[in-house]
Amino acid sequence: MATADFLTPVVDDARAWGRIAAMNAVSDVYAMGARPLFALNLVAWPSTELPTALLAEVLAGGSEVGAECGFAVVGGHSIDDPEPKYGLAVVGEVHPDKVLTNAGLRDGDALVLTKRLGIGIATTAIKAGTAPESLIADAVASMTASNAAAADAAVAAGATGCTDITGFGLLGHLTKMAAASGVDAVIEVAAVPVLDGVRMLAEAGTMPGGSRRNRDYTADVVDAGHHREIDVLLLADAQTSGGLLFGAEPRRAQAAVAELAARGVPAAVIGSVRSGTGRITLR
Repeated sequence: MATADFLTPVVDDARAWGRIAAMNAVSDVYAMGARPLFALNLVAWPSTELPTALLAEVLAGGSEVGAECGFAVVGGHSIDDPEPKYGLAVVGEVHPDKVLTNAGLRDGDALVLTKRLGIGIATTAIKAGTAPESLIADAVASMTASNAAAADAAVAAGATGCTDITGFGLLGHLTKMAAASGVDAVIEVAAVPVLDGVRMLAEAGTMPGGSRRNRDYTADVVDAGHHREIDVLLLADAQTSGGLLFGAEPRRAQAAVAELAARGVPAAVIGSVRSGTGRITLR
């Protein structure tokens, strides 16, 4: 299988951006239960505005991810562009009978989310210069963390459906999974892990446009109940290099969360699946 993804800068540090963009790209491979084999760099660079030494730092970040995740970056392609962009085209391998898709959720499944939400709010604050240093460190650590262990846990748990949480946010991706699987989902809002500090920023008005669009896109199928709009927006927050969301039999889901915790990977059971037509209930 093959996939491709690239990003504009989300942090100021060039090497960190390279790592984030590379992890974001390879995450699609892990979400399918596959392992990456090799990758190609995808680069858009304003050659007359930014030095090539800065680009070298970006590429070094991507190469570090390849070494960490066990795949080689074997070349790539670059173009001149006023806005810098970087990512990877990744080729991976998985048995055709063992591909994880977003269409297999079953009535009775528990929903597991890895990594904490709030990246979109955090990166918006970083660009505005209003993010505290502790949040910057937490956000970069999350975005540069591999989803390999999460994928292993999903496969071991017999995951019925899996996706990575990126630009459509938790609500957007879960809405697509529920519709494709022909089920409804319940999210236990208090169980959803969120980066420290993002709620305060959100309440002060920091919210990316993409997160608001995700909220609008899912409004017709999400029953928010008594929850405040700010809580719903956090669930809709657009992520970069987010975690995995997968469904599994409840006991196996709990075992997966325990295994991931033992490996230092944030994960939580955040809800459940029931028969239905693609609606999401917040509880």
